[in-house]
Amino acid sequence: MNAEITLVGAEFVQRFSATRRGARLARRLAVHQLDEWGVPYGSELSDDAAVIVSELAANAVLHGLVAGRDFELRLVVLAGTLRIEVSDARGERGPEPQPNRPGAESGYGLHLVEALATSWGVKDRGVGKTVWAELATTP
Repeated sequence: MNAEITLVGAEFVQRFSATRRGARLARRLAVHQLDEWGVPYGSELSDDAAVIVSELAANAVLHGLVAGRDFELRLVVLAGTLRIEVSDARGERGPEPQPNRPGAESGYGLHLVEALATSWGVKDRGVGKTVWAELATTP
């Protein structure tokens, strides 16, 4: 069961270096911010958000990298929904879930996002793209 966030309109935005360390830090700060908003560490919503931030940040670092450019994490609370957005500077449309490949050690990230999120997608921005996912905040 998800914890309900009552701070509709609350927002967290932070830029991170487009490195593996930046991706790990994005995940850690996201769950910390959720805890500040009343979503306890280890709750279903916190854990699901952590996985989604991890996967989207990893994709931004691995596939959205533009030398010298950071990626951005944005969390925003809408009515009954937590929206997670990760923006990078690469303009290519992607990403798309990859076909299942038995024994593969990578390529499952967007399948996880798709399984956990109520909806997700990609939108263009002035420079680059934003990959977003939404999670229900009400049981």
